[in-house]
Amino acid sequence: MRRALAALCLVGLCACARLPARLPEPQAADPRVDIFVIRRGWHVDVGFAAADLAPPLASLAAYFPGARYLVFGFGDRRYLLAKARDSGGSLAALWPGPGLILATGLRATPPAAFGAGHVLALPVSAVQAQAAQRFVWNSIAQHPAVVSPYAEGPYPGSLFFAAAEHYDAFDTCNTWAARALAAAGLAIRTRGVVFAGQIWSQVRHLAGAP
Repeated sequence: MRRALAALCLVGLCACARLPARLPEPQAADPRVDIFVIRRGWHVDVGFAAADLAPPLASLAAYFPGARYLVFGFGDRRYLLAKARDSGGSLAALWPGPGLILATGLRATPPAAFGAGHVLALPVSAVQAQAAQRFVWNSIAQHPAVVSPYAEGPYPGSLFFAAAEHYDAFDTCNTWAARALAAAGLAIRTRGVVFAGQIWSQVRHLAGAP
């Protein structure tokens, strides 16, 4: 309970912090690609067009034949597996434990799959996108360098991969998503980010969303 209250206090502190500057205008000589940020209720994912994936993350596309986009999220292993089996487990996410990366292959665009109001596209350079992709790749446990699915995901076209880091109440799915965007050099605050709204407001500001 004390940790949960502390997390709520962080929300108030972070809400008072200054929002980062918006994305710079693309230069004509700088090819741009999109990083997709998807809000799924209390959870935020990041995604890329399959055509924009660079090695080594591009190797995961083989597990999703026909997918035009790959979306990635982080979560608590006990909670995600319990949810996938429809057996509850929501309290499991309150205590530290092993993490999972959920990868989802999409044939439709992210706005078509999740709803336009729940998806924002951040245009970045190919180098920035590859930096975010390296963060995602390094988040997946490798044994020693071969990545294999840990379990089937909760719906068709999704797979769980063992995560290299642990999940806890102060290093959540939303903390992970913020760190993925910050790895791309975007002006995203990561410290104290626990809840989806904390990262979503920053992404909306970067994207210039009303």
